[in-house]
Amino acid sequence: MRRFSKQLSVVFTVLLCASAVAPAVKAAGPESRTKAFSTGAFDPFIDFINQRVRQGWEDNEVDPSPVASDEEWIRRVHLDLIGQIPSAETVEKFVKDRDSAKRSKLIDQLLDDPGYVQNFTNVWTNLLIGRRTPRRVSRNGMQKFLREVFAKNRPWDETVQDLVTAEGHFEENGAVNYLLAQMQNNDEAVQVTAATTRLFLGIQVQCTQCHNHPFNDWKQNQFWEYNSFFRQMRRVNHRKTDPKTGRQVDDYSEIVATGFDGPVYYEKRSGLMQVAYPIFEEFKVSPDSGVERRKEFSKLIVKGDRPLIATAIVNRMWGYFMGYGFTRPVDDMGPHNPASHPELLNKMAEELVKKDYDLKQLARWICNSEAYNLTSQYGSKNEIDSPERGETPLFSHMYVKNMTAEQLYDSLIVATGAHKSGQSNWERAEQQRRQWMNQFMVAFDTDSGDDATTFNGTIPQALMMMNGELTKNAISAESGSYLNQMLLSKGNDQDKIRKMFLSTLSRYPDRREVTSAQRLIARSPDKLAAYQDLYWALLNSNEFIFNH
Repeated sequence: MRRFSKQLSVVFTVLLCASAVAPAVKAAGPESRTKAFSTGAFDPFIDFINQRVRQGWEDNEVDPSPVASDEEWIRRVHLDLIGQIPSAETVEKFVKDRDSAKRSKLIDQLLDDPGYVQNFTNVWTNLLIGRRTPRRVSRNGMQKFLREVFAKNRPWDETVQDLVTAEGHFEENGAVNYLLAQMQNNDEAVQVTAATTRLFLGIQVQCTQCHNHPFNDWKQNQFWEYNSFFRQMRRVNHRKTDPKTGRQVDDYSEIVATGFDGPVYYEKRSGLMQVAYPIFEEFKVSPDSGVERRKEFSKLIVKGDRPLIATAIVNRMWGYFMGYGFTRPVDDMGPHNPASHPELLNKMAEELVKKDYDLKQLARWICNSEAYNLTSQYGSKNEIDSPERGETPLFSHMYVKNMTAEQLYDSLIVATGAHKSGQSNWERAEQQRRQWMNQFMVAFDTDSGDDATTFNGTIPQALMMMNGELTKNAISAESGSYLNQMLLSKGNDQDKIRKMFLSTLSRYPDRREVTSAQRLIARSPDKLAAYQDLYWALLNSNEFIFNH
């Protein structure tokens, strides 16, 4: 306690220098943008994206923020694509690189990095089954399926079709775990219907299970028409005898097809029973038992030049990278919730279909766009662009994003080497991460994959960061530790301070920060303790724990 009391007094001094995530700056005027922005990419569709976003700036009389510095941008793109901050050496190399196309090249490099597969496997595992693995669901099976999806860059339409039509053993066919995770109750596939429409179609019809939606056009019959597609399946839980105890224990679960036929009946608020046939949009599917409804559903959701499945994934990915989607929330699209840039959203969805649902290409378009490359700092000429206050997002600056627990864990590893990640062994690395996640989930008091599970600086989260085992290991000065190696390296105090900033915040300190840190070290009777305090303060600064 004494140590952290002392550190808390120090952090107030240091954080004044290190926590300014998005202060106001003077936005760039039109005269400074005579030369069109480019990351060096040659795809003409990126120009279309830029033009549509710029039109929004002009229509709303907003000047965008300047382009982000290399240090700010490389940290952001690493976090977004591979889920962790860059090493100090990576930042140094990138800043020194004079290639005008270095941003575009780095995007391609990160999309081919194994970290891309791990990052998006984490993202979609949490979305599909949650952070806490439901009973009778194989997290390993789900992750194995998703790793293959992202490693091979499988088309998104095929991936969704596999998920909604999956059958079999939960580890032999990992896709079934999405359905198993929703089928926790005997609710006639109600949860499957709600999750599938929300996650893959970007529409929220769960409220219409009991009545017509009071605020939009969704009707009760639509929910049960969608539900009708998922009635020909059930989960089977297998048990086995434990050879050590002789007792029956859980073995595995699977999804099997059933012979359900006929329409579905539901009760209206008036008490009358109503019939619902399997219908998606205007397409009606035969309710005969010989027709595999989930397979018919999987064909219908990809039908057309711009199906909902394409619009939904574009909106979700744009929101993932930019901090806000074209709608808010990203999975509630429709006439009741118009998109901020409807023409851009629709065109991106159409182009994605033409590119065979290539998610890497979608990420490439967004990361090479002008909007993604702007600084998170804003000024008087674009301060109205504030979606956190309920305003329509204009994307005139990058919105500060909360790190996910996974990003925070992996970034601590990169910054400090406080914990061996075991990257050569996926299961071992994942097991270590999960142990840390379990602590976070207790602190966060939540278990789903929504925004509430991100690190947003609540008191329990802050205390865990300040006093957690990983942070204590990070500031350890024992032989072989990262801090020990840095302190034994060549250079004076200023050199070491610069390296500490670079390894944690991905940037060099400014003159005021160097002076403050030097004064802290000079005044301390214990030089090592002063370095540990500085390192602790940097790791607990807003600038470290937010993606900006």
